[in-house]
Amino acid sequence: MAYQIAATDDVESVIDDEHGGMWFLREALDTDELGVTVMRLEPGSEGRPHDHGDDGQEEVYCVVDGEVVVEFDDETVTLAENEAVRIDPEQRRQIRNESDELARLVLVGAPI
Repeated sequence: MAYQIAATDDVESVIDDEHGGMWFLREALDTDELGVTVMRLEPGSEGRPHDHGDDGQEEVYCVVDGEVVVEFDDETVTLAENEAVRIDPEQRRQIRNESDELARLVLVGAPI
C-alpha cells in the first residue's frame, strides 16, 4: 500500500486524561524514521522536560489550537495557534499550557 491512515483512536494515550492526551502515531503509520504525535494539553498541564541528544532527533511543535509555552535552558517561547518551532536534538525543552484554554498540537520528529 502506498499510504497508511491512523487516528488517535488507534493508539493509547501516554499521559493521563486529566492532563489531556498524547498519542504516538509512528507505529500506527508504520513510519521508518518520522515520528508523529498528537497532543492535547489541558490548562495548567505540562510535558516532561527532555532532550533528544542520545537519539539525534530534531522536533517541530506546531500549535493547532490554543497557546503553549516552550521553556528552553535559557529562554522561553510562547507559541500561538498556527505557529511552530523547530528544536535541535541537544536542546532541553519542556512544554506547558499556562492559558485557561485547551491546547492542541502536532509534534513531528526525525533523526538528523
